[in-house]
Amino acid sequence: MSFTVVEPRRVRLNRSELAVPGSIPRFLEKAATSAADIILFDLEDAVAPADKEQARRNVIAAIRDLDWGGRTLSVRINGLDTPYMYRDVIDVAEQAGDRIDLMMVPKAGTAADIQTVDVLLTQIEAAKGFDRRIGIEALIESALGIENIGAIAAASPRLESLHLGLGDYAASVQARTTTIGGPHPGYHVLTDADGEGSREAHWNDMWHFPLSRVLVAARANGLRPVDGPFADFKDEDGFRAAAGRSAVLGLEGKWAIHPSQIELANEIFTPSSAEIDRARRILSAMDEAQDSGAGATVLDGKMIDIASIRQAEVMVRRAAAIAARAAG
Repeated sequence: MSFTVVEPRRVRLNRSELAVPGSIPRFLEKAATSAADIILFDLEDAVAPADKEQARRNVIAAIRDLDWGGRTLSVRINGLDTPYMYRDVIDVAEQAGDRIDLMMVPKAGTAADIQTVDVLLTQIEAAKGFDRRIGIEALIESALGIENIGAIAAASPRLESLHLGLGDYAASVQARTTTIGGPHPGYHVLTDADGEGSREAHWNDMWHFPLSRVLVAARANGLRPVDGPFADFKDEDGFRAAAGRSAVLGLEGKWAIHPSQIELANEIFTPSSAEIDRARRILSAMDEAQDSGAGATVLDGKMIDIASIRQAEVMVRRAAAIAARAAG
């Protein structure tokens, strides 16, 4: 281990983050009864320019008037390059800052974007006398954001999570696709020809690089890495495949842009009973090995060592947090 130890900035369940447009009150009401770990009130892309002010009022009223139980609440403000952003921050933080947990900064391209919102929140909290501090989520959606992601991830102690938004990211890098979060048949490799001259095409994950960059920058700074939206909400298999890849890589969750995606995300980012059982067996086997003075041992025909303990502990802790949420 390095002498520098990275501690998690803030531990929250973030398997599913339900994005709810602030311009549709009935969606806000339904969100209050959802099983999502985090409710993301959207004032940005899901809201037309003419509806921005009313959407902001709707979200503030919903946060204050509806019963959200133990859910984590976040508000996605408009971009810093718009005339809506400053009023989003001021109105939401002043009128609902004692109720929300997070504020999401979209299209974060530099550390200064995060620091700007941090300064405003700090002043508002001091002026209003709020006891709790609002955290920040950064949404990476551009080549600039990926290029500066290390600085963004270290920009503020308020920062809790990094998210990848593939729609705007694809436009930023001029990817030849019009889907959000899905694969593309043109991004494939060919096998060598078989005896009859036939070759098979295997699609690759064109989003692996930016997703990995978000993951590494987040973990290196104690933040939660979260995968963004998968636009085709009717494609359950496609969502499962995308979310499954992210879960295996090490991301903590994925957005849900439709209620049907919530349970899928919760399921996919919850360790299976078989995985939890194996993790506990690893910890038990390593305890026995260390008691006998060994630094490694064999379990199910495979070597396990100190690194195995760390992997198993991560899984067991996550399972305990999910069980506590279900019980509470």
